Amino acid sequence: MPVYSMTGYASGQTAASGGHHDAEPRTAGAGRLGVEIRSVNSRFLDLTFKLPEELRQHEPMLRELLARQLKRGKVEFRAAIESGAAAGIGEPSTKLLQRLNGLQDSVRAWLPAARELSVADVLRLAAGDTAARSDWGPELSGLATKTLKGLMTAREREGARLATMLQEHLGHLRALVAQALPLVPQLVEQQRNRFLERWQEALGASGGAPPEAAQDRALAEATAFAIRIDVAEELTRLGSHLDEIERLVKKGGEIGKRLDFLIQELHREANTLGSKSATLELTRIGVDMKVLVEQMREQVQNIE
Repeated sequence: MPVYSMTGYASGQTAASGGHHDAEPRTAGAGRLGVEIRSVNSRFLDLTFKLPEELRQHEPMLRELLARQLKRGKVEFRAAIESGAAAGIGEPSTKLLQRLNGLQDSVRAWLPAARELSVADVLRLAAGDTAARSDWGPELSGLATKTLKGLMTAREREGARLATMLQEHLGHLRALVAQALPLVPQLVEQQRNRFLERWQEALGASGGAPPEAAQDRALAEATAFAIRIDVAEELTRLGSHLDEIERLVKKGGEIGKRLDFLIQELHREANTLGSKSATLELTRIGVDMKVLVEQMREQVQNIE
């Protein structure tokens, strides 16, 4: 499965069909419907809709449509209707002209002094008839589905870019772990020997030979100190976390929350490595690790 980013944008437009129950033919002035979908990262799925009154009744349908495809992210769905008057002057349909003519005759039968409809009046009423329609469901559903598909394509494309960057960072972290591993045993032995040497020097300065019990205690303390600075366990856990992150990235799907948890674990191990470091080289490796982990954290925040 692909890796999806939570960041994406898509838009679309379609000409309205006229939308009347008597199935009037499409006219040039019937108007246009426009849709925009924007999404950014969020811990959960947060849907917001900005719809004109003519489309408000279709919000439940849109919410269900988006929830079937999107699992996480702050998503904003916008829709707008551009009337035929705004889109350009079009020719009113024959049925609409017949209806206006009948209405005009009825009005003038009761109000003989009423003036006749002008061409401008007819065009204005035709545009108002389109804007006031309520049966936008088919056009809105089709356009929303098409635009959502475009959004998913954009999120997949951005997700692929993020996955590539994560794989690169994983490679850099593995290289740092490989650099640190050979340093661990020699560092432990070096610190243990240094501790014993200083202890011997201190006893020599005091002019007395250390009793056997004191030597055993010194050796135990030296060993305990060496264990405290031993980072082999942290490096092993780092390698395990890197393996799991790589597996998830290759698997794809809804992996954002699990990746976020693993990044926290990577950060914890890198911090421990830095705090235990007893050499400049190991300190440098720990700092480089934390920089890479922080970069990965920023990228993972955008993965669904």
